[in-house]
Amino acid sequence: MTSFALHHVQLAIPAGSEDACRAFYLGVLGMTEVAKPPVLAARGGLWVRAGTLEIHLGVEADFRPALKAHPGILVDDLDEVTARLAAHGTEVTPDGEFPGHRRCYAHDAVGNRLEFLQPL
Repeated sequence: MTSFALHHVQLAIPAGSEDACRAFYLGVLGMTEVAKPPVLAARGGLWVRAGTLEIHLGVEADFRPALKAHPGILVDDLDEVTARLAAHGTEVTPDGEFPGHRRCYAHDAVGNRLEFLQPL
C-alpha cells in the first residue's frame, strides 16, 4: 500500500505582508525561512520551516484569515511557546479539551488561526 506523509501546510496571506509574517514566524516562533524556487518566488509569500514542519505562506488576492481551519503544530514545550507568543503581544487561548495533549490557540501576524499541542 502507498504511504502518505505531510509535505507542508499552505496558509494564505495578503499581498505585502511578508515582512510581518517573517517577524512572526522567524522572530517569534524561531522558524527558519526556506528559499522558494525562483518560478514560485515571483508570486510573493514565503516558506518557513522548523524541524520537519514546513509552512508555505502564499499571497491570496482576496485574503481572509483562516478562522476555523488551522494547522495543529506539535511542540515539546507548550509553556515556552506560549511565553514567546505572549512576550511579543500575541493573544494565547488555552484549551484543555484534547485528550492526551495540552494545547492552545493563537493567531499569526495576519490573523490565521494556529493550534499548538504538547503531547502528555
